[in-house]
Amino acid sequence: MIIYYACLFIAILIGIGGQIAIKTGSLNAASESSFLLLQPYIILGLACYFTSALFYMYCLKQIPVSVAFPSVSLSYVAVALIAHFLWNEPFGPQHVIALLFILFGVALLVRA
Repeated sequence: MIIYYACLFIAILIGIGGQIAIKTGSLNAASESSFLLLQPYIILGLACYFTSALFYMYCLKQIPVSVAFPSVSLSYVAVALIAHFLWNEPFGPQHVIALLFILFGVALLVRA
């Protein structure tokens, strides 16, 4: 069973990398009119999403989707923190409280 949770964890990490790559590609676009799908970081991000989906599908063999899918919300916490430090995106008290609720909710689900 541990391999399935490891795959879920890997899927989440790769998905985080995909989100960061897509944001980077969007910011690196030369202009508003440039075709985003041709940006290298966008391509990398989409490849990460695809790879993440493969790991996610494998973990669903043994982990109930009612646990696996909400667990993916852990990526929201990581992406919010990374975005704050990389791009100085807002991260105030409301963000902290909201992300703590996510962490608490996932912890409850995994233990159920």
